[in-house]
Amino acid sequence: MKFAIVANPLKYEVRGVLENTIKWAEENEVSLCIHQLTFEETHIEGSDILEFTASDEESIKKADLVLVMGGDGTILYTARISKGIGKPMLGINSGRLGFMANTQNEDLVQALNNLKSGNYTLDKRAYLKATDGTGNEYYALNEFLITRKDSTTMVNISAEYDNTLINTYWADGLIVASPTGSTAYSLASGGPIVVPGTEVFLVTPINPHTLTTRPLILNANHPLKIIAEKQQSEMLFSYDGQVHEISELPFEVEIVLSSLTFDLIHLPGQHYFETLRKKLMWGMDSRREH
Repeated sequence: MKFAIVANPLKYEVRGVLENTIKWAEENEVSLCIHQLTFEETHIEGSDILEFTASDEESIKKADLVLVMGGDGTILYTARISKGIGKPMLGINSGRLGFMANTQNEDLVQALNNLKSGNYTLDKRAYLKATDGTGNEYYALNEFLITRKDSTTMVNISAEYDNTLINTYWADGLIVASPTGSTAYSLASGGPIVVPGTEVFLVTPINPHTLTTRPLILNANHPLKIIAEKQQSEMLFSYDGQVHEISELPFEVEIVLSSLTFDLIHLPGQHYFETLRKKLMWGMDSRREH
């Protein structure tokens, strides 16, 4: 059996997670593929069960499943480079929050035992696909974002759903998120939390000028078109943090639910609402401690 490791060496906690994983792999005769540069940046000792590769993509292609060590940012990076490969991914949290990377280091050995024995299910998270006016395609696991660039002036962005105008937003920008992305930038901008697997779009304006302009949840069975009108401000278009400057206005993208999925490993005993309670500290009241 062969596991790939995709890690963010800038997270200092990754070193301990990787060392524990190597120790387990040696004891269980499991080989590990890892990008050589990533391994060198962790400054830990080598092992005979390690296979070094020239890239994270090569590691993923060679492995049966993938261990992603870091935070949700590392998960999004892995989703971007592995799109269409279809390997199961386990997120091991060595960052701060981690809604998708929700296996902790203290649970690592049991998690790895479950992987080896096949004791897990797959939580298939759908990508969103955006197509611009020239046919370029973009994929996002979390969200698409159209926003102003280096300006204090609000921008006008229109949204059409199933060929019907929803609204022309006057705001700092507009987020179109998936349920997976509902706990990311959309949540920080006042959007709702949506359970993964729900086939919807979240349309969340960023700092809208009109207080009655609220986030929307739309069924993903119809296309959603976003149009950035001609205006004085320069604008940016991004997908899961990959930022592009919009060179010509008006700019429009049509967003649909993609058939591609990112296959997150779901281990026994893991529950989405338990993750929410822990990460968002629901039900915790410091007054009860006194």
